[in-house]
Amino acid sequence: MYTIAILGNFTILFIVKREPSLHGPMYYFLCMLTVSDLVLSTSVLPRTLSIFWLNSREIDFSACLTQVYFIQCFSVIESGIFVAMALDRYVAICHPLRHSTILTNPVVAKIGLALVLCGSIVRLPFLLLARRWPYCRTNIIPHTYCDHIAVVKLACNNTHISRYYGLFVVFFVTGLDVLFIAVSYTQILRAIFSLPTKDARLKTFGTCSSHLCVILAFYIPALFSFLTQRFGHNVPLHFHVLMPTYISWCPPC
Repeated sequence: MYTIAILGNFTILFIVKREPSLHGPMYYFLCMLTVSDLVLSTSVLPRTLSIFWLNSREIDFSACLTQVYFIQCFSVIESGIFVAMALDRYVAICHPLRHSTILTNPVVAKIGLALVLCGSIVRLPFLLLARRWPYCRTNIIPHTYCDHIAVVKLACNNTHISRYYGLFVVFFVTGLDVLFIAVSYTQILRAIFSLPTKDARLKTFGTCSSHLCVILAFYIPALFSFLTQRFGHNVPLHFHVLMPTYISWCPPC
């Protein structure tokens, strides 16, 4: 699965780079999503494979926190990219004549930079808090990688700040992303259903269907995993391990 993720994402980058007709906002956002997927997969899977293949079950504390930060940061970035892609589809369908003037290359570049800054800053408090806690419990994490909530549970200090901040990020930052996507697609669907012919509606909806499938494949397992880790005390341990690993094995691209 890791090999497929690497080859598939690099193939997307190669094709977009070589084909001038693909040099547009939709494919630039797709390339951003591809890079994000590559970072997420590479942050998790090589370490996971070393556990099963080489029986390498130890990781340095700094390396563990670095892994946590990259996973958390690029998860936020990836969520933001979905919002940008929804914006692109909204402009392309609802304001097609203004698409090239609204989403210019400089605007796309600024959106990409804003997403990177947002992901880096929003997740930084997790890293700073985790470095300050004393760890006096077991140093065993029941996961195939350093998951944030698993590290939090190892601390013997009061970790309510980190837990509440994690909930804030999920329900406010990610919640806003989902809200913006929902609003965009509400307007898109209204525009699609107002088209005069069935063929035109199907053709237009076809340009959005793959994006919708990717969004569902990203948000539903991630939200389910987040809620079960924090509130699913009766959920079997192997499920807590398998669900996050599945998310990293099956990137949207």
